[in-house]
Amino acid sequence: MSDLTATATPWRADVIQDFARSELFDRTFQEGMDLVEETAAYLDGSGRQESKSLSRSAALAYAGESMRLTTRLMQVASWLLVQRAVREGDMKPESACEDRYRLSAEDVCRNSAETPDDLPPALMLLLDRSERLYERVRHLDRRMYVEEGEGEAPNPVLTQFDRLRTAFGT
Repeated sequence: MSDLTATATPWRADVIQDFARSELFDRTFQEGMDLVEETAAYLDGSGRQESKSLSRSAALAYAGESMRLTTRLMQVASWLLVQRAVREGDMKPESACEDRYRLSAEDVCRNSAETPDDLPPALMLLLDRSERLYERVRHLDRRMYVEEGEGEAPNPVLTQFDRLRTAFGT
């Protein structure tokens, strides 16, 4: 990815700030933080007990999937906290474009390996919910921070806004 800090256009900073102040951000932030807390409580409580009764192969799968789950949620939580820092004025939108503040570990978070059926239903539900949340945040991240020509289709609305701002000199 190019250094967006040096090349960020003013409209991109506006889009980032607008999102951070939006109701969509509020809902996504709350959902993400609630899911982190719920997952931590499960893995430290009933999930720990459930894992003890699993077969050896299922216990190994449980360990791998719980690591994927926590990695996925930590990526989402970190990204959401950066957006909140932008919202509160603790971070400039241009800084939020830096690679270190973006979603990473996609190879772990988006692994399409078949999940065994003999895992506890509560874990399976958390895996599903976290995957859906991760994909939504990933979509938001790409739409807000990926420049045209970087592997993602350009956002036609943002492209049109950029043209209008250029035409009107704002």
